[in-house]
Amino acid sequence: MGKDYYSVLGIPKNASDNDIKKAYRKLALKWHPDRNPNNVKAATDKFKEIGEAYEVLSDARKRQIYDQVGEEGLKGGIDPNMAGAGGAFPGFGAMPGGASFMFSSNGRPGGFGGFGGQRDPFEIFKEFFGSSGLGSMGMNMGMDFGGDDDEGPQLFSQSFPSHTKPRSRIPEPIYREFHCSLDELYKGAVKRLKVTKTITDNSGNMSQSSKVLTIDVKPGWKEGTKVTFEREGDEVPGSVPADIVFVLKQKPHDMFTREGDDLYCTLPITLADALTGLVVTIPHLDGHVVTLPINEVITPETTKVVPGEGMPITKRPGFKGNLYLKFRVLWPATLTEQQKEWAKQFFRGVQWRG
Repeated sequence: MGKDYYSVLGIPKNASDNDIKKAYRKLALKWHPDRNPNNVKAATDKFKEIGEAYEVLSDARKRQIYDQVGEEGLKGGIDPNMAGAGGAFPGFGAMPGGASFMFSSNGRPGGFGGFGGQRDPFEIFKEFFGSSGLGSMGMNMGMDFGGDDDEGPQLFSQSFPSHTKPRSRIPEPIYREFHCSLDELYKGAVKRLKVTKTITDNSGNMSQSSKVLTIDVKPGWKEGTKVTFEREGDEVPGSVPADIVFVLKQKPHDMFTREGDDLYCTLPITLADALTGLVVTIPHLDGHVVTLPINEVITPETTKVVPGEGMPITKRPGFKGNLYLKFRVLWPATLTEQQKEWAKQFFRGVQWRG
């Protein structure tokens, strides 16, 4: 019976060229061995079958022969008992002088020689998508699914010219950093970045073009946030321009450090303030002042939490993280003898903790 190429691609027998391409695109991506690392053998067999079906049905002449004599007739040569009068294939008519037009394994008029194999499915995939592999989009799989002889993988392309035009190569994205201060990430900002790309024409002549790209930084964005500008990279013939991906890098801040949506601040205070209490005032990133009275004794391990005074939460507009205050206690460099006596008197009877 041979294979039903229409069933392989999941399309009806009256499918258009566009239907065939859509079906191949979907199935080839689904069954590519790169996408099925846990079931490589089964995926490879399916991938080969999909490529074989597309190779036949996407070529008008191969498809016409297949529709008349099926897979076995296509690969094994046209059976004279199934051909038209005089051995000619129906629809092609007779050659001048009464000779019949038939196809041999080398694609020239002749006898009923078989095709003997089909093209490497990765080559078919590469012609369609511009690359034989997924992920890196350019990896050579090095796998041969042709016939037993050396010419097997080439026979289909020798017999009938392929009507599938190679797709433009898809280059890897270009990554660049852009920097924002913590103040900008707190309030939001607009960053304008100038990029210059090289344009190469079909003659090999190169020119440069500059452009300013605008990034609307949202309040609360974190380091590592990526902003993609599609096809803004260098232009070369036979390839679409690469995407430019800008990756956010946060500048250090003099007072605050950031962990997720929370802010941390370490305040220097004197020993006297640590023992007797104080009112802490902190200028925030947008200029408003955070005020916090502290009445208990402050130790180096003391941490105070100010809810809602951290970074804006991008995915929850109106909400913010917390502000955590830590303290660095400053000790006197020296004490006079009198000050030492005062200290002894001051601490006499104090309850200590450790």
